[in-house]
Amino acid sequence: MAFTRWEKDGAPPLDLQSVVDSIIRTQRPTGDIPWSEGDKTDPWDHVESAMGLSVGGHIQEARHAFAWLAAQQLENGSWFASYREGVPDDQTHDTNMSSYMAVGIYHHFLITDDREFLKTYWSSVKRGLDFALSLQAPGGEIHWATSPDDIVDPMALLTGSSSIYMSLKCGLAIAFELGHPMPVWLKGMHRLKEAIRTRPHGFNITKSRFSMDWFYPILSGALTGSEARRRLEKYWKKFVVEGHGIRCVADEPWITVAETAEFILALNAMGENDKAHLIFDWIKESRFDDGSYWCGYTLPDRVIWPEEKLSWTNAVVLMAADALFDLTPASRLFHHHFWLNHKALE
Repeated sequence: MAFTRWEKDGAPPLDLQSVVDSIIRTQRPTGDIPWSEGDKTDPWDHVESAMGLSVGGHIQEARHAFAWLAAQQLENGSWFASYREGVPDDQTHDTNMSSYMAVGIYHHFLITDDREFLKTYWSSVKRGLDFALSLQAPGGEIHWATSPDDIVDPMALLTGSSSIYMSLKCGLAIAFELGHPMPVWLKGMHRLKEAIRTRPHGFNITKSRFSMDWFYPILSGALTGSEARRRLEKYWKKFVVEGHGIRCVADEPWITVAETAEFILALNAMGENDKAHLIFDWIKESRFDDGSYWCGYTLPDRVIWPEEKLSWTNAVVLMAADALFDLTPASRLFHHHFWLNHKALE
């Protein structure tokens, strides 16, 4: 636990080690971290799980995960959308999934301060972000994927593009640490931010039923200040169930722990810490007997569904706890003020 500060006043109201252990139990000997035992592995959630391991101080297990991911990278810089037992499953090339490694690598660097680690994965990060930006539309949004036959799918998703915006920020921060100017990334990032802020029509598949479409532009930092607050207030009653958490989908009676934890990160990022702590308290009992967190539950009967113990759900709970209780140096990763004057984004 050399890289964490768990033993301190105001420790979070959860058994941190039990949550971390649930991810470790899921990780395969090859390094990949499926959703649950015997389930698929997708690159985005794999990175999220590795970030949970980093927060938990399991540095070698996290690095094993990143090494596995780098070994799967394709020649065009992308990854397949999912793998099962190490074998490619869904062979779509998803831009969001191919970008998110940058967030995991920078997060790990903030915890370890290991510049050699950044050098090891610079090529993978660069190629993944270059692939994503190769699918940037004239309006700034990012097309979501290419097919297994390399045909571009022109669909653009607000949630996915917001996540790519965060990935570009982290990629630029890595490049800054290593002394690699990346003006193309910087330009692409600004164009993407402008699309998210001012051209919602460019995201041509509506996902407004989903809470992630609401708060991901805030979580990523594409919306900050008064813009973020207006968006927060506009849809609060649509997705927030008082005393429980965040609906995954507005018209379904289903609270999901991962979306709730990500929303906590978004609130913390914009400085709404009282609200963030309150909602964190709402989910503290949403756990199995081993201390790991449920995926979600239905209302009003509070039936756990699905029953699998998902690695990435537990990882984002750890990240939310880190943001709220300053457990590691990566606790500030999503803070809007952290990025406001970051030299990498100048």
